[in-house]
Amino acid sequence: MPANPKDAIDPKEQGAVLVLDEIVRRAVLRGASDIHLEPKHDRLVVRLRVDGYMQNEQSVGTDLGPLVVSRVKVLARMDIAERRVPQDGQLTLEPDGKRVHLRASTFPCSQGEKVVLRILMGQKLIPFEHLGMDETTQQRIREVVARPQGFLVTSGPTGAGKTSTLYAFLQLLDTARMNVMTLEDPIEVEIPPITQGQTHLRAGFTFAVGLRALLRQDPDVILVGEMRDGETAGIALQAALTGHLVMSTLHTSDTVETMVRLVDLGLEPWIIANALSCVLAQRLVRVVCDGCHDVARLDVDLWDGDEVLLPRGSEILRPRGCAKCFKTGYRGRSGVFEVLVIDDEFRDLIKSKAPARDYRLALARRKMPSLRRVGFERVRAGITTVDEVLRVT
Repeated sequence: MPANPKDAIDPKEQGAVLVLDEIVRRAVLRGASDIHLEPKHDRLVVRLRVDGYMQNEQSVGTDLGPLVVSRVKVLARMDIAERRVPQDGQLTLEPDGKRVHLRASTFPCSQGEKVVLRILMGQKLIPFEHLGMDETTQQRIREVVARPQGFLVTSGPTGAGKTSTLYAFLQLLDTARMNVMTLEDPIEVEIPPITQGQTHLRAGFTFAVGLRALLRQDPDVILVGEMRDGETAGIALQAALTGHLVMSTLHTSDTVETMVRLVDLGLEPWIIANALSCVLAQRLVRVVCDGCHDVARLDVDLWDGDEVLLPRGSEILRPRGCAKCFKTGYRGRSGVFEVLVIDDEFRDLIKSKAPARDYRLALARRKMPSLRRVGFERVRAGITTVDEVLRVT
């Protein structure tokens, strides 16, 4: 028993410690990417984002809810007394003895402060072969990554797995013979053989400032977390022209929109055309649980443009739900990719600031598989469902 009763731990505070640890433990167990703590009048609602979807967890009572939020703020070095403005920070917990890194963000709302915790170590390195690319696509990417210079960009909406894809590409490099450096916001996974930097906007350490400094560090390969503005994109493209392999991401819907967006950022078209080596577009589809699924047949033809990709009567899988997949019918996710290696035809289109229609005609002539076509091939292979492909494409 403590010598001074004032040194005793408040039972409610101890309860908040245990509750937060248990929430994080469950989130890691279920493979969640984010934890949402949402204040209501009568409880603190806990929700997890698993495989891209929100799932409810057991709520926390009003006696412990505010204390759980306060504990997050203390661990993340936020101002615990400030509840009127958003705050962010990072913290580390060790439920079950395993270290878990989290990025915390608060948002003032009508009933308190909402907290979202991004599980950074939950985004573990995915082997290149497990991304979901077919053999032909894998070979194309290996050839692009093996080049001594160039600009590779992957695109897709938030949560499409773009950073995980670039991390997988880094695993193809001989880091013992190369100086590989990154500039991220935030660092999602720590990779010991390479040098990783994290931006700090309040300190003025932006992507543009960091990228200029990074180029003075004698890099061979550079990963930039995101092309957020024309200045950053311009520095990255110039680096690709001067003997560096540069990888980055853009929030665009497909390969065509990516090329058009780079031009729209105000960069010189000839710089883009000469630096750009490969453009990817990607989506994540949930994988059907192997412990429970039903076999069904399509009632209608499924089209991509003017072509039937899956005819009526085709055998497909439908999710059912079991304890193994927490009643969702899905376990894990896999990537669907559209990959374009830039050649002379597309360099000419970029230099002439061609409209999106001209790019799409060129892709149609080559019969390059669209995201939807690739997705339906995954349906045919029994990996995912028609609903998943239609949802993301």
